[in-house]
Amino acid sequence: LEEVACPGCGADEGQPLWRAEDDLHGTPGSYTFVRCPRCRLAYQSPRIRADLIERYYDETYLAHSDTRGPIRWGPLRPLVERAFAQHDRRKLALVRRYAPLSAGQAALDVGSGSGSFLARLVRATGAVGVGLDFKDLSHLPDYKTPGVELRHGPAGEATLESERYRLITLWHVLEHDYAPRETLARVREALHPEGRCLIEVPRLDSLSARVYGRRWPGLQAPQHTLLFTRETLLRFVQEAGLELVDYLPYGAFPAWFYLFSGAAFYVLRGRGLDLRAASAPYFLGQALATPLLLWERRLNLAMQTVVCRR
Repeated sequence: LEEVACPGCGADEGQPLWRAEDDLHGTPGSYTFVRCPRCRLAYQSPRIRADLIERYYDETYLAHSDTRGPIRWGPLRPLVERAFAQHDRRKLALVRRYAPLSAGQAALDVGSGSGSFLARLVRATGAVGVGLDFKDLSHLPDYKTPGVELRHGPAGEATLESERYRLITLWHVLEHDYAPRETLARVREALHPEGRCLIEVPRLDSLSARVYGRRWPGLQAPQHTLLFTRETLLRFVQEAGLELVDYLPYGAFPAWFYLFSGAAFYVLRGRGLDLRAASAPYFLGQALATPLLLWERRLNLAMQTVVCRR
């Protein structure tokens, strides 16, 4: 572990906020989140050193897995695959609203994970898709899609073509970042003057965070190093030189996952969530909660998204 200063302003005065565990995977250890009294950014300190964090993104990490391959869901597999596809469709719908692409234009997905969204984007728009992830995931099938390219390495150190990309997306990436200012500087430099950047993160000042506290799924220790409120996220992107186009109190990621998982984490108390065993109650609960979820865009349940330009 390493002690760190505030990634927002550099102050070294973090005040304890929550002591969290790896509620999702159940790996041993506890992790402290603090809040900076100067800029109000919440962050993890001490945290796993950057050269060691990769071990916490193994083959069980969902965003780096092919749901059609190594992870077996039993008889509910079709429902699981449909849920992942729906997640990518929701991302695509946001892209089409704010950054419609033409064939041959370039799109960059930072933290591209399994590549499923990027492959869908390329097939739907004819764009050239570039994925960037800190792990080499080129063995996954979606990176074999024609028009999709993967680069790997830390986003803040990536070499990206200046002003090339009409679309840059960061879907649940910034909260993992060890060098968020450097990442956003690279993003701004790479964004086309007429392009758009979409950034989605969990929202610390959301209903689910207030309800679940230290068991809030948005903590996801030790992978999540930053926790953003609406205020701190907006300040972060604007200080990076990005101009706000729109702010959304929701995202493409399903809020129901946070509502369901938070309740499960309270019961399991750090023992980890068996996603296959939980899949049946997850989908049943989602069906029963449909009336609530229809109000997701007004209730500030879990997520937030900013749309930016240069």
